[in-house]
Amino acid sequence: MWPWEHAIVGYLVYSLVSRLYYRESPDGPEALAAVIASVLPDVVDKPLAWELEVFETGYALGHSIFFAVPLGIAAGLLARTVGRTRAGVAFAIGYLLHLPSDVLDGYLRGGVLYPEIVLWPVARVPTRNQGQGLLDQFLQFFDRYRSELLAGDLSTYRSVQIALAIGAALVWLADGAPVLRECLVGVKRLVLGRSGRSDRSKAGPGNRD
Repeated sequence: MWPWEHAIVGYLVYSLVSRLYYRESPDGPEALAAVIASVLPDVVDKPLAWELEVFETGYALGHSIFFAVPLGIAAGLLARTVGRTRAGVAFAIGYLLHLPSDVLDGYLRGGVLYPEIVLWPVARVPTRNQGQGLLDQFLQFFDRYRSELLAGDLSTYRSVQIALAIGAALVWLADGAPVLRECLVGVKRLVLGRSGRSDRSKAGPGNRD
């Protein structure tokens, strides 16, 4: 799966968990934690494999269940100590969902299960010659997508991607646009705070009652 697909899945699942368990929509820190964590395995493994050749494939440390589970627990405990338990839960859910999502995606697209991709270093995915860097992979994907879109002949895979993206956007709006909402509130407070200080400054000390 591509990083944005993981981000969509991570957000949708955490939003559902938040609504069912906490009876609330996610707030900004929770939504951000779920999305960042959901793409983190790729951020760790892909550049190290495709660009720096530290790993043989893009499924190594970041995708390993032996790393992901302790990381999720540590994130939850750390978040709890600073009073952000839900953000820690969101991080753990986003990160841990990445692993089975990749296994399932490989099966749906290729008809073959590769549980090895989440078992590094106990098991390893067969070495493949990537032949392309990270940027080249993204450019190739967007070129195929653009070609299909212009031809009006989207594949089932692309259609599902678009449907998921639209669904995630609608859920995000229904949740109150977390992250954007907090940013707008922060900007409003900043503007109003500066306006208030400016008014007090113009009034001057001699004009106080």
